[in-house]
Amino acid sequence: MKTYDYLIVGAGLFGAVFAREAKQAGKKCLVIEKRDHIAGNIYTQETEGIQVHVYGAHIFHTSNREVWDYVRQFAEFNRYTNMPVANYKGEIYNLPFNMNTFHKLWGVATPKEAKEKIEEQKRECAVGHPQNLEEQALNLVGRDVYERLVKGYTEKQWGRRATELPAFIIRRLPVRFTYDNNYFDDAYQGIPVGGYTKMVEKLFEGIEVRLGEDFLENREYYKGLADQVIYTGMIDAYFDYCFGALEYRSLRFETEILDEENHQGNAVVNYTEYEVPYTRIIEHKHFEYGTQPKTVITREYPKAWTIGDEPYYPMNDAKNAALYQKYQEAARKEGNVAFGGRLGQYRYFDMDDTVASALAYAKEMLKN
Repeated sequence: MKTYDYLIVGAGLFGAVFAREAKQAGKKCLVIEKRDHIAGNIYTQETEGIQVHVYGAHIFHTSNREVWDYVRQFAEFNRYTNMPVANYKGEIYNLPFNMNTFHKLWGVATPKEAKEKIEEQKRECAVGHPQNLEEQALNLVGRDVYERLVKGYTEKQWGRRATELPAFIIRRLPVRFTYDNNYFDDAYQGIPVGGYTKMVEKLFEGIEVRLGEDFLENREYYKGLADQVIYTGMIDAYFDYCFGALEYRSLRFETEILDEENHQGNAVVNYTEYEVPYTRIIEHKHFEYGTQPKTVITREYPKAWTIGDEPYYPMNDAKNAALYQKYQEAARKEGNVAFGGRLGQYRYFDMDDTVASALAYAKEMLKN
């Protein structure tokens, strides 16, 4: 007899949702996590009375009512609306590209004027069959928006010049002809009051969680504990990179406490010129409308990923898609191991995607 019905590898959002559903179905679960904390990359830690998003800004947004109702069982969400701004050479522009952006760029005041200006710029640099990201973006929004708000940020994010990036990375650029600064179109949006860690703790109530334990260091022992393994780590690492390593982009965070009440006036400010090494500065207190006497900011620096670094963004190009297919085929032969989450499925997931995917896994696996 195995001690547990399910061993869940990884105490992030996917693992937490699956474990909760399994427990509700009467299953005995063990969750192991190699980090020293739960909640994965949505982990928040209190500093100076401020909930700091340790692994970068996370704003929960969704149009899926089932997911929204589900997460609100475990946290009260505030009314935070994501309205980032861009700093280009000291000039501030609204994101996404909207009438406030176009007025700042060209002095236009009506949607008709803005559309005419964009179409004029698109005609000036139109390319019949874009061969790279730069040509694609110029076709979509013209030179002014591209050069000030897209080019430098994208090059920093991907670590390559726009002329060296494939066109398919930017299939569309959202352009709004309204004075609406809300970045997301989703019906529901907010931040858990008290932080994401508190929400994940609620999901794990009554479930055994062990921190600082690495499945890959003693996999046979851990496999022997449970009838079924839910693995949310890197699928290629599970198979010892036997087909080669899947590619990611990583991040480096530089966080500091400032002896001032309000540093930048917004939770997220993107720095879109290439010469500024970080892509954005996060001021965490603004996620919860904080009034603390001090503030905490984090600068995000994109970096190349190598084995051992934290993987953040999968490089979903044709080469990596083909490599992932090989790992998927190997995964199908693993019997009592299922692979889930953004690393197990090598897919960029927003948080609502993660919750929906975990619920779907649970529904399928627990139906018997």
